[in-house]
Order: sequence, then structure tokens, then C-alpha cells
Amino acid sequence: MAVGIRKREFIVGVCGATVWPLAARGQQPQKQHRIAFVHSGIPADQLTETAGPFWVRRFYEVLRGLGDVEGDNLVVERFSAEGRSDRFAALATAVVSRNSEVIVVNLNDLVKAFAAATTTIPIVAISGDPIAGGLVTNIARPGGNLTGVSINAGIEIHGKRLQILKEMIPSAAKVAYLLSGAWNGGGTGSSFRDLGQPFGITLIENLLPEVDEAQIRSAFAEMTQQQFDAAIVDEGGSFLAHRALIVEMAQKHRLPIIYPYRDYVDLGGLMAYAPDLGELAQRLANDVHQILNGAKPGDIPFYQPTKFQLVINLRAAKALDLTAQSIIARADEVIE
Repeated sequence: MAVGIRKREFIVGVCGATVWPLAARGQQPQKQHRIAFVHSGIPADQLTETAGPFWVRRFYEVLRGLGDVEGDNLVVERFSAEGRSDRFAALATAVVSRNSEVIVVNLNDLVKAFAAATTTIPIVAISGDPIAGGLVTNIARPGGNLTGVSINAGIEIHGKRLQILKEMIPSAAKVAYLLSGAWNGGGTGSSFRDLGQPFGITLIENLLPEVDEAQIRSAFAEMTQQQFDAAIVDEGGSFLAHRALIVEMAQKHRLPIIYPYRDYVDLGGLMAYAPDLGELAQRLANDVHQILNGAKPGDIPFYQPTKFQLVINLRAAKALDLTAQSIIARADEVIE
């Protein structure tokens, strides 16, 4: 079931939440669980095993392997804030009122809205730094009704991405950092800007208060006008929801970008130094499965990424006349 918000009204539509009949008469009915899947930017009808990005598909695949099968013993209701942070509180109130057994939700500010709306329904979060973001005070034992996975590996990961950019584009000296207004996963301010100094890079933040098509197009036009050599993109879900447009604009403006997830590279983006989202989706599904079977979310440690992959799109590199063989040879995967 997919649920979105438009013009302050909640629109509900059935999306693959069919309950299959029992295989044989007299068989004891299975207990049917119900979860809510909420995203800050990805449309609700794309939060499915067939239409979603890789990590969403992997989430459902792992759940199915654990015996939680949508259309059988599992009902999934899907919701999206459609990139509008002003809708977070209303969305949280609406989802909580449906009284799901578990709420899966991304983005620190959206997670906070849900934490404010309920202290009883378990929340499994996909977040930035859960401590810096004010979600929990202890990763090993989060306490309360909240656990999840962090997509943030600390400020050092941005330094690594800048190093890779410099190896790919030795002349890069002026790099934009595209930030979504709702993202607070860490890595802004002077400490972040200092990361470029060892590589001779001036890093300039470019904040988009609300991520939508108009702002994305405008941001790329400004970066071109200001003659940026390259860019990096934050890990927020609002950008991920617009990944196809971002890749299209990068190609149009011939702007090399290193992305936080391989989803961009699969669509033609230049390269990504990214956590293994398949691993994080597996952990996410495991958390949900444990909670559906009686575990308390506050007793499940927050998981942080340990595996990172450099993925390069060779066709995109050639289109930008980038042929740094040393970095391409070291890539974990090269898409041709």
C-alpha cells in the first residue's frame, strides 16, 4: 500500500498488499504483521521490491528470506514526504495513527518527527550519525523505541571522496558540496572545508533548502556559471529521490561528481565511493524481523557501515575525457 502527501491531504492507494488465501481448508491462519515504510523523498509507489532502488529491493529480499513475505504474512504500507520537510510532522502523525507494528523511516529530521509522535511503536531508522543527529546517546544500546542503521561513516569519508576526485581530476581546485536542507548527517562547517586543503581543493557548500527539480536545475546552472571543477553530493534521501535528474544535469553541464551511492552510477553517474547498501538493507531487514518476533528496538545496536566500494562508470569517464588509469584500475567495480 502506497501513501503520499499532496496539498496537505493523504492519498492512499493499494500497492501490492494483497493477502493470499490459505493453501488448505482447516489450516491455522498465519499471524499477519503490518509495517510502515516511510521515505523523505522517494515516492511511495517506488518503495517496492519491483520499482525501488537496489537497497529497497534488497530489504524486501532479505525479509522474504527470513519468512516475512509481503502478500502472505506481511502487509507493507508505504508513505513519502516527497522531499518536503514542512510535511514531516503531519506525515509522522498520520503514519502513527495507523498503528503499524514497526515503522521504517529515513533521514534524521524525519526520524525525529516520528520519535516525537510515538514512544511506543518501534522505529527502525536509516539515518546519518545517530549521536551527532540527536537520535540516541548510545549506539550499542539505543534505548527507547528506536534502532536502525547509519549511512554515515564520519567526516573522514568526505576526505576520502575528495582524494578520489583529485586522483581522477588532478586539476580540480574548486569543488561544490551539494547539501540538502534536511540533511544533518555531519560534515559541514570549517572542519569539513578543511578536508580539501591537503589536496589543494577549496570546498564550497551549496545548500538547497528544499530539493526539487527547479532547485536542482538552478544549482547546476550556478555551478557552471561559477566554474566549479567538480562536486560531491550529500547522503540525504532527498537527493537520492532525484538521482536520475542529478545525473542528467551533471552530464548536460559536464560536471564531474562523486556520489555517495552506486545508484547514481548505475544511471550513468561518474563514480561513487559508497557504503555497501546491500549490507545496510540486510541489517535493516534483520532489525525489522527481530522486532516482529518480540525483540525490543532499544536493545538492538545501531549499525554503522564497515564496507565501502569505489564504483566507476567508464562511459561517463570517457565522455568527460577522464582517463586516470590508476584510479580506474583500483575501482572495486567498473561499469562499461
